[in-house]
Amino acid sequence: MRSLLLAALVAGVAMPAAVLPALAQGAAPAETKAKTDDLEKLEGFHSTDTQAAAEIPQTGRRADAIRKNLSKIKLPDGFKIDLYAVVPDARAIAVGPNAGVLFVGTRKSKIFTVTDRDKDRVADEVRPFAPGIAFKIPNGVCFSKDGVLTVVEQNRVLAFPAAEFFYENPDVAAGVLVKQGALIPASEESFNHTARVCRVGPDGKTYIALGQPYNVPPPEKMDLYKKTGIGGIIRIDADGKNREVYATGIRNSVGMDFNTDKSLWFTDNQVDGMGDDKPPGELNRATKAGENFGFPWFGGGAVRTVEYKDQTPPADAVAPQAELPPHAADLGMTFYNGKQFPASYKGGIFIAEHGSWNRTEPVGARVMFAKLGADGKVESVKPFAEGWLTGDGEYLGRPVDVAVMLDGSLLVSDDSAGAIYRISYEK
Repeated sequence: MRSLLLAALVAGVAMPAAVLPALAQGAAPAETKAKTDDLEKLEGFHSTDTQAAAEIPQTGRRADAIRKNLSKIKLPDGFKIDLYAVVPDARAIAVGPNAGVLFVGTRKSKIFTVTDRDKDRVADEVRPFAPGIAFKIPNGVCFSKDGVLTVVEQNRVLAFPAAEFFYENPDVAAGVLVKQGALIPASEESFNHTARVCRVGPDGKTYIALGQPYNVPPPEKMDLYKKTGIGGIIRIDADGKNREVYATGIRNSVGMDFNTDKSLWFTDNQVDGMGDDKPPGELNRATKAGENFGFPWFGGGAVRTVEYKDQTPPADAVAPQAELPPHAADLGMTFYNGKQFPASYKGGIFIAEHGSWNRTEPVGARVMFAKLGADGKVESVKPFAEGWLTGDGEYLGRPVDVAVMLDGSLLVSDDSAGAIYRISYEK
């Protein structure tokens, strides 16, 4: 399907909206009439009257203040961190596979594109992507190898073929993979745990994590969630068809990536309200479809939840590969397979910790590194970049996602400061 779309783009053929069918009939679209019309026109490769959105200023007091705060960040010897771009509400990062243009999701209503035209490793231009489309919590962004950008909103999935080619104009090639209201039942839409993430797997399918809206869900929701993949990970074909639930027993994953052995690793935020020091966060590994990762019987690691302590957990529940600091809010993660960093980082995992919100003594707001051994298991998890959380408990920033640039440097998004940082190795 992706090849068909790209071929049509090259040939200048107007493809009908039906090329990218919806998974199922869902609730009425949430977009306004004008915005819905824009999306329909873009699906058919027709122009709209949408005007280009204003650029985000990259200089001034805000940029200067962010750079000043970065002077407080501690890194291993030989590494340095710089401000790459000012991007409001920056969360998930997708690096374009052809030109290295960044597409940055948010928990609000915009996706931003970030361009470094002169390749001096500092962004020259940041502006909203596809301003004619009314996005709703477009946190999840991910690329296929052939340049199709997938955007996962709270309750819809869109595809943008050749996004790096069209992104500079307000009109872009677009298609609907999952209609508004069909990703999850409309009854389960919530203000809580709505930030989706996605990855295109080695099988060409798109994997999407669906956080469930509760701290611990009530038993009467379990059958619905198991059926729809809420509190789990689903996968769909490139054209949105053949949806299946890939993994269950997950509370709220906001970060995942594939290893070279094709296994899917993901972070999971665990149960609140059990005290400062329990339960731990999780770093998990899925090796096949159908695995259950223990929630809500387990609140994190081997810690049982109060709500399900009298119920027998699944006998085949998969334990985490590593337990992470309690309530540090581990979000985005990426395997490092670049060539810039020392060999000791090759094949390891960088994890963005957003930082705690209800701990009496806050922790997190840093980038962690999980080192894997020759057997593929986690040997250690240690801080890599830290200092956004001061000794007084003040957050100077809150890392959300990590991504590897084409040159091997590491990007870190920060939705609190509204920025993307670049970590490079100089030795």
